[in-house]
Amino acid sequence: MMGRLGNFENIKNRQTVHTSNSYSVLDIEIDTDLHEACSSGLCDATEREIPLYKYSEIPDFLQGNPYVVSGYRVSLPFNLCLKSIFKWNNETVNVWSHLGGFFIFLYLLLHDNIIYIPRFHGSYTDHVMVSLGLICYQFCMLCSTGFHMFACHSEKASKRWLAVDLAGISIGVIGCYLPAVHYAFYCLSIWRDIYLITITILTVTTMVIQLHPRYFSHQWSKWRIGIYMGLAGYGIIPTIHWIWLNGASAEIVQLFVPKVTTIYILGMIALILYLSKFPERFYPGVFDFVGSSHQLWHIIVVCAFVFWHYAGQEILRYRVAHPCV
Repeated sequence: MMGRLGNFENIKNRQTVHTSNSYSVLDIEIDTDLHEACSSGLCDATEREIPLYKYSEIPDFLQGNPYVVSGYRVSLPFNLCLKSIFKWNNETVNVWSHLGGFFIFLYLLLHDNIIYIPRFHGSYTDHVMVSLGLICYQFCMLCSTGFHMFACHSEKASKRWLAVDLAGISIGVIGCYLPAVHYAFYCLSIWRDIYLITITILTVTTMVIQLHPRYFSHQWSKWRIGIYMGLAGYGIIPTIHWIWLNGASAEIVQLFVPKVTTIYILGMIALILYLSKFPERFYPGVFDFVGSSHQLWHIIVVCAFVFWHYAGQEILRYRVAHPCV
């Protein structure tokens, strides 16, 4: 621990022993009596500003990017974690980019089921596959939002919500695979089922690995990245197989391969920004609140999901117009 941690000692102690007027949800202690909580020093009902701290002043569990040097929230109780999304800090863009993403995909879910799919006389299965993909995206967005909102609550809550965030990434990747594999192998149901089952097994395995006690430590950060790169990169295998089965000159291959290439390019750009910590690495402190690598990562992920959804709409239209023979 570093810096002004003495200011938060009463909060840390309270979070390790639950009172009769509080309960815990995903390691976030929620007080049922706000007046008593405030009088105990946990929060100040008259304070309008949530204090922000520098990197050198925050505990180890909140550290990770020394090039973002200010704007950190530390040991906030539940109600101030919620309130802090309306106060400018270095997580504001992270929270709102994916909270906004959730509402984008909620809108697409309603629009596609009420307007788009009926317009093309889609089947019940079309409704199910499109909905599953969009629900996976929404789940991913909410998990990410929760992590960036509540990670500052306590070390225990930070680890728990990191697990939730990573689970959301796994589900988001499934959301990319489900409609794509279903429509790409629409007329080859055996291969469609094989790849969907394989993807499910890989995703479950990824979640099981999270049970390792050191999985969420800083030392395992590269392993975590490698695992999710493997989960996303696996899609290259069914893509190559699909091209081989249909022939590189097939109309559907010509339609869809550029979109597969684009989604992987977007993923590579996001990953390079995330790993290199560009641009804040070259200008520490300049991008603390807007423009840091993690924020760019968030925005690219939302754009990639939206792009992939519309790519899925195109292959859906193709399948409706070209039924299996």
